[in-house]
Amino acid sequence: MMKRFNRKFYIGSALMMALSLGSCEHILDEQPRSIYEPGFFRTEKGVQGGITSMYAHLRYIYGQAYYYNATQTGTDEVTYAQSADQNFLVMDLSGQGEINSSSSRADVLWGAAFPNINTASGIIENAAEVGSIPASLIAEARFFRAFDYFLLVQTFGGVPLDLGAGELKFNTNPVRTSVRNTVPEVYTKAIFPDLLKAIEDLPDNPRVTGGVTKTLARLYLAKAYLTYGWWLENPNNIPTYPEAPRVDPDGQNAQWYFQQAYDVAMAGINNPGPYRLQDTYYDVNRGSNDRNSEVMLFADHTETSEFYNGASLTWSNGNAPENFAGWMMTWNYTNLRSATDQNWSNVISSVQREAHQALGRPWTRMAPTIGVFTNTFADKTNDSRYDGTFTTVYRGNWPKAGVSAPVVYNANGLPVSPGGAILTFLNEEPSTAINYPSGAGKSNVGAGEIPGRSDFVISPRGINRIVYPGLWKLGPYRTDGGNGLGQPNAASTRPFNIAKFSELYFVAAEAAVKGAAGSQSARDLINVIRARAGKWRWDNNGNVAKAEDRSAEMIAATPATIDINYILAERSREYYGEGYRWFDLVRTQKWGELAGTYEIGGMGYGDHTPQRVTRNIQPHHYLRPIPIGQIDGMEGETGGYQNPGYN
Repeated sequence: MMKRFNRKFYIGSALMMALSLGSCEHILDEQPRSIYEPGFFRTEKGVQGGITSMYAHLRYIYGQAYYYNATQTGTDEVTYAQSADQNFLVMDLSGQGEINSSSSRADVLWGAAFPNINTASGIIENAAEVGSIPASLIAEARFFRAFDYFLLVQTFGGVPLDLGAGELKFNTNPVRTSVRNTVPEVYTKAIFPDLLKAIEDLPDNPRVTGGVTKTLARLYLAKAYLTYGWWLENPNNIPTYPEAPRVDPDGQNAQWYFQQAYDVAMAGINNPGPYRLQDTYYDVNRGSNDRNSEVMLFADHTETSEFYNGASLTWSNGNAPENFAGWMMTWNYTNLRSATDQNWSNVISSVQREAHQALGRPWTRMAPTIGVFTNTFADKTNDSRYDGTFTTVYRGNWPKAGVSAPVVYNANGLPVSPGGAILTFLNEEPSTAINYPSGAGKSNVGAGEIPGRSDFVISPRGINRIVYPGLWKLGPYRTDGGNGLGQPNAASTRPFNIAKFSELYFVAAEAAVKGAAGSQSARDLINVIRARAGKWRWDNNGNVAKAEDRSAEMIAATPATIDINYILAERSREYYGEGYRWFDLVRTQKWGELAGTYEIGGMGYGDHTPQRVTRNIQPHHYLRPIPIGQIDGMEGETGGYQNPGYN
């Protein structure tokens, strides 16, 4: 059973742990401390260690499965799966429990962000006194302070700028009181100024692999302008907290911010530095191509060193700083059965658990909805993104487990060789009816048969909460497995991607839909992405080369007029399952409209009847509750601190 690891913080104590989280004390070659005085950041060692800890802190947010769940479950992309516990059930908002200050898994972000913000403030205030610290290094701290505040303000509304020593000041003393700033204050006092200064001082090329650059800062400034523009406009009258007029302190309106978002995103596109789109979508998320030129920021891991990986290379306890998010949408494919003889007297697990990108460790906590396959990825012929997102064919790997059978007998009693398809999730509803069993059946997972096919099959409308396509893009990739199954029980040693160059096109396109003017229209920008999606070099699930260019078909299918719903659909096709979706639906205030209902089959093997589920998405849910650990750690009256609807 998955445990809930709920690290409780209040503002004061959290900040004192800024450099003692995870492996940061090893990077700094220091013993963990409870207090960091300003002088610590007036040394090269202190500044370098503090900056390193900022990159390390990303592991406590990205790849952390409970936080990942908070960004995906309850959207039109994801619901809970058969083995979900309350960490996942409550986030679905479908009657399986209520999101509150104790159950919300957005607590992960609160606990990880504030220590990092304080570290950034310590560097920004003190590093210049060292004399040998370049402005570009201090700019990295400014980027990360803005980065964390941007995540926080989108998630919780207004949050504290004063952590005990004054607004945006480095705090060295535990404080058990806190006052939340308003949303406009967080943007205009913290996020925008830090990112503008970061853009000014950051280099075009990263200082280290995966390091912060001008282009990355431009992406986040453009995203912040876009998000704040939506907040000012507030088209569906969603409440904010702390209560504040939807008025910009600098006197600008929503349209001004949409234009700024467009201009900054276009500046990023036109001045890319070392970044570019990969030639095919398949290559963006291919494990052997990690840290490619399209990925601008990631929470890094490695298979070569437990020290630098931040986690064991052979086992996992399911906790940060491990990258274990990819397990959550991996169903238990090891329950698939085939026979070593034609009379099925000896059955085996024909798809073994393997540290392979198409497989990985099964947890069955999150599941895609049927609409993902029938609506979002309706075009599976021209658009390569479906094939580059999901594992839809599960192939036999029994020889790697020491089973010497040259073939196994599978659907319709037909033989399958090693590497052949044992189970296929079909792209479309077939013209020939699938013969589904009444329960688990021969496949042992409720899959059906079509005459003449040796693979068991399930159609798009036949998926349920226990059997569904896996999320290939987040699957593990390692080179140390030899000819065996590798280390499938370890957390992923791949980096978790956070920011991609491609998103600059989406931000500019969305701003254009909101009225921003410029040299390229929303359709022009989206078609850059769609044209790339039409280029194939490899059929991932077919496991064969596929040199096809369907860019013309993709462009031709783009609507003449792009609206927000189309932008959101394209974002889902591009970034499905990567942790973007809740933020996208909340920013555009489309959460209730697009995710208020969904379809999926039930909990049991052989349950292929779609059920329509209604979610209870209320306006107050557009902000997550302040974690109970924060509330309990404060002294005095705290009634006005919590977001309304969660008291």
